[in-house]
Amino acid sequence: MASAGSGNPTHLAGELFKLMTNVDMTHVPYRGGGPAVGDLLGGHVQVYFGSFSLVIEHIRAGRLRVLAVTTPTRFESLPDIPTVGEFVPDYAASQWFAIGLRKNTPVEIISRLNNEVNAVLTDGKIQARLADLGTTMFRDSLADLGMFIVEETEKWAKVVKFSGARPE
Repeated sequence: MASAGSGNPTHLAGELFKLMTNVDMTHVPYRGGGPAVGDLLGGHVQVYFGSFSLVIEHIRAGRLRVLAVTTPTRFESLPDIPTVGEFVPDYAASQWFAIGLRKNTPVEIISRLNNEVNAVLTDGKIQARLADLGTTMFRDSLADLGMFIVEETEKWAKVVKFSGARPE
């Protein structure tokens, strides 16, 4: 099982799969996703829980076969590809990003920034490009984002403890 490095999201996605399925895979850390994908293409490793944007062109060119996506829902751009959660209930591993501000930032500024970012994310061209890259948007409330972060922190803490992962 290739990863982009120990403790990296690609490593932890594989460790979550191992934890939930009791499948034994040997972790092979690389110094980044590019070398991991190179060895996957070369047949030196058999599986990679990698970033969709890094492998999409290899999938489209027929050089890689995707078995499933790790996100909670199927990708709009590849609707025939199942999610891992369809055969391993409750499995979900997604890399996500949020915009953070200083703790004491006034609520008015936070709300305005949130509204402006969400407005950009409703642009059809932006949505089409992000969907093409296998990206989905989280446009719920700030409170929902806070709960999501708490849940993700708890989930991944368990996976890190299970795997013994250490960042490099």
